[in-house]
Amino acid sequence: MTNGILSPDYIFESSWEVCNKVGGIYTVLSSRAKTLHEKINDHLIFIGPDCWGEKKNPYFKEDQSLLSVWKTKATDEGLNLKIGRWDIPSEPIAILVDFKPFFEEKDQIYTWLWENYQVDSLHAYGDYDEASMFSYAAAKVVESFYKNNLNKAQKVVYHANEWMCGLGALYINNVLPEVGTIFTTHATSIGRSIAGNNKPLYDYLFAYNGDQMSWELNMQSKHSIEKQTAHHVDCFTTVSDITANECKELLDKPVDFVLPNGFDNSFVPKGAEFPKRRKAARKRVLDVANALLGTDLDDETLIVSTSGRYEFRNKGVDVYIEAMNRLLRDKELKKTVLAFIEVPGWVGEPRQDLVDRLNSGKKYDTPLDVPEITHWLHNMTHDNVLGMLKFLDMHNRKEDKVKLIFLPCYLNGDDGVLNLSYYDIVLGNDLCIYPSYYEPWGYTPLESIAFKVPCITTDLAGFGLWANKVKGGYSEIEDGVKVIHRTDYNYSEVADAIKDTVAKYSNYTADEVKKARQNAEKLSKKALWKEFIKYYEQAYDMALRKAEERKQQ
Repeated sequence: MTNGILSPDYIFESSWEVCNKVGGIYTVLSSRAKTLHEKINDHLIFIGPDCWGEKKNPYFKEDQSLLSVWKTKATDEGLNLKIGRWDIPSEPIAILVDFKPFFEEKDQIYTWLWENYQVDSLHAYGDYDEASMFSYAAAKVVESFYKNNLNKAQKVVYHANEWMCGLGALYINNVLPEVGTIFTTHATSIGRSIAGNNKPLYDYLFAYNGDQMSWELNMQSKHSIEKQTAHHVDCFTTVSDITANECKELLDKPVDFVLPNGFDNSFVPKGAEFPKRRKAARKRVLDVANALLGTDLDDETLIVSTSGRYEFRNKGVDVYIEAMNRLLRDKELKKTVLAFIEVPGWVGEPRQDLVDRLNSGKKYDTPLDVPEITHWLHNMTHDNVLGMLKFLDMHNRKEDKVKLIFLPCYLNGDDGVLNLSYYDIVLGNDLCIYPSYYEPWGYTPLESIAFKVPCITTDLAGFGLWANKVKGGYSEIEDGVKVIHRTDYNYSEVADAIKDTVAKYSNYTADEVKKARQNAEKLSKKALWKEFIKYYEQAYDMALRKAEERKQQ
């Protein structure tokens, strides 16, 4: 206990993304682990789904000797576990649970959920059942561990992430009242769905009824588990002020705390390694572009990109393309712009014709066919990015001052064309652009500035709001982050603001660029986990106080 705040002796944290890299929550948990691990060491235990079965999980290192006595008991209780360490810097303990056996009990579990918490699982479809069975299994792991290894004198917190872990939080709430429960929604399922269905989210937020919208959008079960978990846990949290507003309106429950997503910058190259890696990344990116386009772009080229999940409207990919199209005709633009869209599409295979050109080492002065894409897609004729490029007649012609290339694969360093990791590509950029319409927090702009790359985002992203709060007004590109005002209806103004900012940046002197890059890095340091962990400590304190009250009843 420090400064009158209760601190947990044990933290159990569950998420579908523990040792399972499918989205931004993986980054939240894996980067925060180091800061928590320094405080409580191996009393921090993550629980994730065993999705890999017999195949080797690249994010997990099994250790048969770890917690082996308890594992034997848990196995006798019907739990099938792999215990080891998450393969991230602090190597915290991770327990992966096989949730498939619980499908046999699904109806009884859902009945219990309805009777105790009025959660409607009748309309479940898609990933609801799978997530719920994992969530239940994760809670059974905690129940077993607690009953076999811990006692009421120890202060224990169970932290569930997203609706997918809601059922487990309610189960712990019910069977282990002495454990403090925390629920974090990183985005409400209804808010994301409203935005994804091209409905105006923000102007009408006060008028939307979450329950009614869940029927309209066929989201009853996900919304129901999310809402009831929010109402019943000891401490309900989210990641930004913008999502806090969404929770209040759509889940009818104000959050107890906002827990902003911090960053761990330990993997940003240090010293002489930084310029070396940046130079190598720029060379590779320019080589690929020149081979594809039949051009001779040099290091003076302004390299920009957008990235993230393939949510065409929510992530602002549409407005990014529109801005690049307008930039083609901008008289203020002083450099050639090489713009990338780095979102994983339904990728088929690397383009052999492009690979052959790269391997030949020759220079070419004619473009390849379809010079807008590096990998073939399974759905070339029905892809949103390619469709919009075709509609706008953007085909990377020789005379175009803006060349736009779609990189539709996961950038893990092994894509067959670029063969660079995502972070290396960011490192080589001059600007990153994330004009989000729906973005509860926004890791991509935070990662960008950590690599000293100024970025453009919007005030509909939690990170954009935070950058404005730090500045005390609208942040500009010279501050390291340009935050554009975005609403349900000002798409065109946003496209113009991006266009104008890129054109302005192309006119910057070397000193002005240096200053913007320094300011970007400076701002990123204010978002390190060591700065943000205090918000989590408040949440732990609240959950533990409520658990203490129950113990005394």
